Amino acid sequence: MINFRLIRHLWLFLAVAEEQNFGRAAKRLGMSQPPLTEQIQTLEQSLKVKLFERSRRGTKLTPEGAAILPAVKKFAEQLGRLELAVREAASGQRSVLTVGAITSAMVEVLPSLIEKMKATYPDVTISMREIDSVEAVPLLQSGDIDLAFARLEGDLGAGITSIPLREDRLAVALPQFHPYAKRSRIRLASLAGEDFVMFYRRVSPGYFDSLLTACRSAGFSPRIVHEVSSLASQIAFVGCGQGLALIPYAMKKFAPDTVVVRHLTEKISVVTTAVAWKTARENPLLKAAVATLQTA
Repeated sequence: MINFRLIRHLWLFLAVAEEQNFGRAAKRLGMSQPPLTEQIQTLEQSLKVKLFERSRRGTKLTPEGAAILPAVKKFAEQLGRLELAVREAASGQRSVLTVGAITSAMVEVLPSLIEKMKATYPDVTISMREIDSVEAVPLLQSGDIDLAFARLEGDLGAGITSIPLREDRLAVALPQFHPYAKRSRIRLASLAGEDFVMFYRRVSPGYFDSLLTACRSAGFSPRIVHEVSSLASQIAFVGCGQGLALIPYAMKKFAPDTVVVRHLTEKISVVTTAVAWKTARENPLLKAAVATLQTA
């Protein structure tokens, strides 16, 4: 049996946690503060833990409250998707396609897919969320998304199928006054003594490993002095003179005047975007989307 009272209490907990103030949370929820305080106290009694510490400076989570916050946030997201699905079903719309995508895919791939899907299925709702590449497979496995657009290569595990959509030649980004900046092409091996800016491996393990493999094939292991969370951050660090970065050549369009991007002498291709999905996923729109991508 669904405990709707608990669901409401968790929703109130999330509002207070996000606002860090009972008064602001009550205003956001369209209720007065005393009933909100009372219901949070009821939730604390039910869970047998104290969730908030209140002071003149505001409201902050206790360690116990902070521990359950991520799970409550995820529950709220899932509840929102359930509510959307119910509304779609009640209004006669066919279905919802849930997509997770890295930022570059949102710019380069998804606009065309959405346009084509809308032309064929005018009532379709495409629900999008931004993800890191490392999140793609776990979110597909859990059923939180139908399609993932990310930097993915190799075997992604049982039940996950992928197709590369975008490939690019590997290039090097350098500060504008670097001695190699005047060259039109640069041998990868000549970068052996340089400092590198790389994104964290956890962001895109397969892509990260492909860069290390390329460097080792050229006879060296890159000296990574800075780790960042995105390709855009790599370029920004290079512009500040903090090292070099191996990036897809197409990223040149995002480089400021302080950064030059040069082809490598070696022709090294990297997958910049792949689409992946769970083979056993039962969603007719999923098959239609994959077919659309395959014929693009």
